[in-house]
Amino acid sequence: MRKARRVKEGILNHCYQRTVGGAVLFYSISDYLVYFTSYCVLARKHGVEVLGMCQMPDHLHDSLLVRDKRQLAAFKRDQNAWFAKQQNEYCRVEGALFQHPFGSAMKTDEKKIRTNLIYVGNNPVERHLSEKAEDYRWNYVAYANSDHPFSKKLVYSKCSPALKAAIKEVHAQHGMDSPLNYHMIDRLFKPLNEDETEQLIDQIIVIYNVMDYKGAHEFFGGDYKRFLIALHSTTGSEHDLKEKRTGRSDLYTTK
Repeated sequence: MRKARRVKEGILNHCYQRTVGGAVLFYSISDYLVYFTSYCVLARKHGVEVLGMCQMPDHLHDSLLVRDKRQLAAFKRDQNAWFAKQQNEYCRVEGALFQHPFGSAMKTDEKKIRTNLIYVGNNPVERHLSEKAEDYRWNYVAYANSDHPFSKKLVYSKCSPALKAAIKEVHAQHGMDSPLNYHMIDRLFKPLNEDETEQLIDQIIVIYNVMDYKGAHEFFGGDYKRFLIALHSTTGSEHDLKEKRTGRSDLYTTK
């Protein structure tokens, strides 16, 4: 018999979501951004506080503060349903995308919270996608310290008309509490060169980002550098969640 989900207000929950059959979830930049922008919009809508989040090629981790099980379930339900619909329609496929139910485990003291935040941030290091946590874009660690960690600094007055128009449209979508969809992302990125593409990715993440970096870093002395030291010193572990190990690197599941 499956154990009842335990959720309490003010207690951090580590949530874990895998795809059906272990299928790759994120193939392209568009996949990551469609998921991330919808995730951020729905986190705000449902009043969910996000202390950590990592998109891996075939699964996801996040560290959340919610009021109760109903709030958490509604957020996960809406997020999974919205993204699955978008990806299935864009790829012209059918069928369930995510395993149900998602996994979750409460972190009831500061040591467990620190261990969890380290684990989530270091997931790409464990799976050989990056040497350091802050080198991986999709755990959003580096965005705590920079608004352009993976691109050249953006000088708006020197941007091309296409990049200016793209940034303006992203702001407009965000202002309407609307995520970006696949067709919009395809259109926005099509006229951009390589440097501009990287700049727009960073801009989209910064504009939509709902990560509570201050709340997360308080468990490490309130400092980003101390958080990095903790990430570099250990990988963390998650005995409560019993994450399935695939015995391979995620490096070979991405394009």
